[in-house]
Amino acid sequence: MDFRSVYRHGFARIAACTTRCTLADPARNAEAVLAAARRCDAEGAALAVFPELGLSGYAIDDLHLQDTLLDAVEDAVFSLVTASRDMRVLMLVGAPVRHAGRVYNTALAIQGGRLLGIVPKVHLPNYREFYERRWFASGAGTEGSTARIAGMDAPFGPDLLFAAEDVPDLIIHAEICEDVWVPVPPSSIAAANGALVLANLSASNITVGKADTRRLLAQGQSARCLAAYLYAAAGVGESTTDLAWDGQVSIFENGAILRESDRFPDEDQIVIADTDLDLLRQERARQGTFDDNRRLHSAPFRRIAFRVDPPDGDIGFERAIERFPFVPADAARLRQDCYEAYNIQISGLVQRLGSTSGKLVIGVSGGLDSTQALIVAAKAMDRMGRPRTDIIGYTLPGFGTSTGTKTNAHALMEALGITARELDIRPAAKQMLSDLGHPFGRGEPVYDVTFENVQAGLRTDYLFRAANHEGGMVLGTGDLSELALGWCTYGVGDQMSHYNVNAGVPKTLIQHLIRFAIASGDFSDEVGATLQSILDTEISPELIPADAQTQQLQSTEAKIGPYALQDFNLFYTLRYGFRPSKIAFLALQAWEDAARGSWPPGFPEGKRGHYDLPVIHKWLEVFLWRFFGFAQFKRSAMPNGPKVAAGGSLSPRGDWRAPSDGNATAWIEELRRNVPME
Repeated sequence: MDFRSVYRHGFARIAACTTRCTLADPARNAEAVLAAARRCDAEGAALAVFPELGLSGYAIDDLHLQDTLLDAVEDAVFSLVTASRDMRVLMLVGAPVRHAGRVYNTALAIQGGRLLGIVPKVHLPNYREFYERRWFASGAGTEGSTARIAGMDAPFGPDLLFAAEDVPDLIIHAEICEDVWVPVPPSSIAAANGALVLANLSASNITVGKADTRRLLAQGQSARCLAAYLYAAAGVGESTTDLAWDGQVSIFENGAILRESDRFPDEDQIVIADTDLDLLRQERARQGTFDDNRRLHSAPFRRIAFRVDPPDGDIGFERAIERFPFVPADAARLRQDCYEAYNIQISGLVQRLGSTSGKLVIGVSGGLDSTQALIVAAKAMDRMGRPRTDIIGYTLPGFGTSTGTKTNAHALMEALGITARELDIRPAAKQMLSDLGHPFGRGEPVYDVTFENVQAGLRTDYLFRAANHEGGMVLGTGDLSELALGWCTYGVGDQMSHYNVNAGVPKTLIQHLIRFAIASGDFSDEVGATLQSILDTEISPELIPADAQTQQLQSTEAKIGPYALQDFNLFYTLRYGFRPSKIAFLALQAWEDAARGSWPPGFPEGKRGHYDLPVIHKWLEVFLWRFFGFAQFKRSAMPNGPKVAAGGSLSPRGDWRAPSDGNATAWIEELRRNVPME
């Protein structure tokens, strides 16, 4: 398959549809279903779900028991099965079906010229406006049976799963309307027994406020079942004798809304999404309680096989991918995330300070990480009713420290009202380099790893000794992204502290936390101005002197890659365990076109760049080598700090445990084997 094919990367295209209903006219309704199904098939969809009793109409009352109507339904079913011979899409179509002396409200599974199965509704509402038991029998107890319709025999019962032979993990279950409104829906049992795609064929008349309830039910069911959930409600054409209809069609996945239509349509509506079957399978494998629950609710299901023959070319990508998985583009969600992250950090530090009762010692560089840690420390002191002067901030200029960052560090400490000190590490660093016989000690401009780490180590050494002297503790500033990439100096270096409030915060989120602090009103305008200046400064460790000719500062991202890409790689590696080739595919969808999709609010226009596949490939290989190849020993000994991001933490006591002597070979080989260079 082409690298850009969604089916190559564990996705399946699915659709939820509502079509114009012609009451008690199965032939016309079958034509509408077929037209919509052909559209879905042309888009490369493997599944299309239609409303409850869509072939007959739902609100036709006693007409459901008329043989003339039921005969016409059978003719319509036959026409759909015949017409499906040249289509890959599996249709789930609602229809009344005669079986064993009763009439059942069913979902018909039709694909590739076959009637794959008939799923009867189990829970029949008979309250308020509903009267289904007058016409239909419950499907409870029909497991294992076979029914005949339109001259075709097919498995009949609520125990049917439809499993694609050529699309891994595409295992589909159908339930009907009321089935999801009960405490234990059939889809819950089906999910526990292997179904990853759950479909609801619904009529569901609309009343004020009901749409929100339906959305919560379907969205919650997708989260609880770790599944995709498709919901298709009846719309235009249904009888309005006593009821009204809004044609709500939606697709959910693992608690997220993938696609949702407008309501009250004048004509047919189709929503299409690419559901991530890999993601769902991974979630279930990681959440062991899902399988524990299955063991309590194991039930025999019949698996009906079918072949999709998915398209192997580029059919587009029907799914929104956040450029910054740790930073939502939605403004309200971002505010909520920043509020929670900020307060998680503060509450974690307050608890730790309560158990130590000492002062805080922190290195303040004028960069993003130390800035975020410092404003968290200030708010923690405020919350505890302690003076901010109990925070002792050290700026520790070295050979590469710029005037701008040093100025920002002093300005921030002064504006926040903490105890500010400066300690020049250059004399001690030069002495140590000289003692080691390093060329820099003899005046030679050699800026190697030793040169850098002598400075990083001295800074941390001074902070720990200052904490001893002041009877306090060292507050760490290094972030989640640096830990992932091993971009920190081990031991007596910025990898170590007594407590690190930033350990669970990715680099791409920190800038938004600082913007949140500016907008919060918690700090003075003077503090806000300094914070903005820090936001505008390029990320640099400032361990190597600026270029004598260009005055260009040392660039972190030129060495280890853009944090935008590396945080993307981290999220999908840590949270979902995806293959490198899939991560590269997702990164291409998110980053190939700067105009595609949304950017987080406040993200500078001038920094809204894009990355092509060769660049994505290059930095993903760097990430894999650093993350799996050598950086684990630094994480295995990392200090305490709160988990912040839902994407995960790297604490060996929390989300991530791995051998310190592992290697990246398998991941890099998979990347090189499966991702083209252009």
